[in-house]
Amino acid sequence: MKVKVAILGCSGRMGRNLIQAAVEHESVELVGGSVRESSSFANFDLGELAGIGTIGQKTSVGLEDLSAADVLIDFTSIESTFENLNWCLQHNKPLVIGTTGFNDEQVKIIEDAGKQIPVILAPNTSVGVNLMFKLLEITAKAIGDYTDIEIFEAHHRFKKDAPSGTAVKMGQVIADTLGRDLNKCAVYGREGITGERSPETIGFSTVRAGDIVGEHTVFFADLGERIEITHKASTRMTFAFGAMRAAFWLSEADAGYYTMQDVLGL
Repeated sequence: MKVKVAILGCSGRMGRNLIQAAVEHESVELVGGSVRESSSFANFDLGELAGIGTIGQKTSVGLEDLSAADVLIDFTSIESTFENLNWCLQHNKPLVIGTTGFNDEQVKIIEDAGKQIPVILAPNTSVGVNLMFKLLEITAKAIGDYTDIEIFEAHHRFKKDAPSGTAVKMGQVIADTLGRDLNKCAVYGREGITGERSPETIGFSTVRAGDIVGEHTVFFADLGERIEITHKASTRMTFAFGAMRAAFWLSEADAGYYTMQDVLGL
């Protein structure tokens, strides 16, 4: 069985990778993709847009043209994601959300949408990153209460949010495991005379440079030794294929709010 998938916001860097992944994935059939009405890529061949040659599917400016899709995949912006989510609620369509930067109230809205439709919120759809989340939970349980925890992340110059949604999720996994409130223990920058480091702190460091696809390292540092857990992505296709795996899984799911941990059985 092939799952019919539509890509929302397909003219962006990630959207073009999603098109390619959908075309190449053996369990997915690409049935369309959306762009903004003002986009110069309106009514543009999806394959040409992704640089893989003509495939005979054109971009759409209205979601009503994508009603044949079993699952929609959204890697757009916060504002556009909520517009797309409302459409999916009205038309009972499952939605995979890869957009990042949501605050707690916005995440709650997405969670509530899961009462009506199957929805996945995944700040990172890479299989490797989601395995790393599990490793962070295991490590935090073992040594997190007495080590200094720091999260380093690096992305390309065009990324709009900082720290990355993936880094925040890593911090949340660790904080939840240790019974801490990330909103209270997170430190997002240090400058000047800051005093001795608080043992409850979870620190974040951010780099934005060049064309870095995505790199994340978490330090669990004690006096005399430290453990570093790292994930590096060298191509966006790893996220795109993960999104296809999520779409296939979501097509058979009941209404609910899910994450990639559910998709991977972690």
